[in-house]
This record gives sequence, structure tokens and C-alpha cells, in this order.
Amino acid sequence: MGQEPDPAKMPLDSSAFPEEVQVAFFMFILLSDRWDGQSGTYLGKDWTQCPQLFQLYEVEDPKTILFFMKMYEATIVNYRMKKQEEKRKQSERKSQAGGKTYTHNVQG
Repeated sequence: MGQEPDPAKMPLDSSAFPEEVQVAFFMFILLSDRWDGQSGTYLGKDWTQCPQLFQLYEVEDPKTILFFMKMYEATIVNYRMKKQEEKRKQSERKSQAGGKTYTHNVQG
């Protein structure tokens, strides 16, 4: 694209975070997602598996890891809600403008 990449604008790599946050990202990915069947809305993660995963991976400080996991989930849920709202508004604008047909000043 003719531009040099700007490291300041690049997304952070997971290695840029402290070990606890890296573990939280890893554990978070292992949890399954929950979606509303009616609207298709993302509801967040299914947290029932969390104690078993902490035990399986021998997480030393589950309270701290859980804290970071919940913070990450809140960020993702807010982002997805915002995107869904934008889609809804865009769809409303399309439906409002879609029914108008202008035939004046048409010469045939």
C-alpha cells in the first residue's frame, strides 16, 4: 500500500501483557460462547467450565486470572453490542429510504 507500518498503530501482541493477562486470554478462549437464539445477540462466555479449566491447567492465582477474564469479556460484549446497534441503525436507514420512487422530471 506504499506505506511503512507504524509500530505505534499496530495491535498489541499478547506477549506485551503481564503473564497473568496472557493466561487470562488463553483461558478465556477455551470457554464456549453463549448466543441468544432469537436475536442472535452475543451473551458472553459460559463460565460453568471455568473451575475445571483452572484445575486442569493448574492456574496458581484463579482470582486474578478470573478478574482479567471478566474485564476482557466486558470489552468484547460492549464492542459486539456497539457493532450490532450500528447494523440495526443502518438497516433502519435502508428500509426508510428503500420505498421511495421518484418519477417526476423523467422524460421517455
